[in-house]
Amino acid sequence: MAPDPAPDSNRDVPKNNGPAGMTFRPVFFKGLAVAAAVIILDQISKWWILGFVMQPPRVIELTPFFNLVLGWNRGISFGLLDSGGWLSAWFLPLAVVAISAALTVWLYRVRHLRAAVGIGLIIGGAMGNLIDRLQFGAVADFLDFYAWGYHWPAFNLADSAITVGAVVLVLDALFEKEKKS
Repeated sequence: MAPDPAPDSNRDVPKNNGPAGMTFRPVFFKGLAVAAAVIILDQISKWWILGFVMQPPRVIELTPFFNLVLGWNRGISFGLLDSGGWLSAWFLPLAVVAISAALTVWLYRVRHLRAAVGIGLIIGGAMGNLIDRLQFGAVADFLDFYAWGYHWPAFNLADSAITVGAVVLVLDALFEKEKKS
């Protein structure tokens, strides 16, 4: 029998092999856990809003700058491409799946937790909204912030996770660049 090869000097890559000999870092699983948590929290919040709070649908004023409302977004962010038809029925769900797959590959490649959390937030938010799109043909939005008579487009927890995830990735890129300098 041949002796075992020398231990790998690259300590940030664990020895847990996946399909086709892929090696998964612990941050990959942490990013997936963040994504799963976002999906679960997003779906619970929408179940609660749709099943209980918005029966019947109405505007619920909570503070001088925040309401609960019920809106359905058939398009993408801020209601763009909200024409319905084949675009929202087929193209947008397929685009979400493709983008989420690309983000999962990126998650597999990251080496530090901050980037994994950011990517996990985005994947979870995208999947949470995809579930709505497949179940209802549109995304349920219910958080309505406003000031001086101007309302920000209604959004949901999944949208918030996507936004926070993007901010985390920008901060990660800035801080990682700083460390390398």
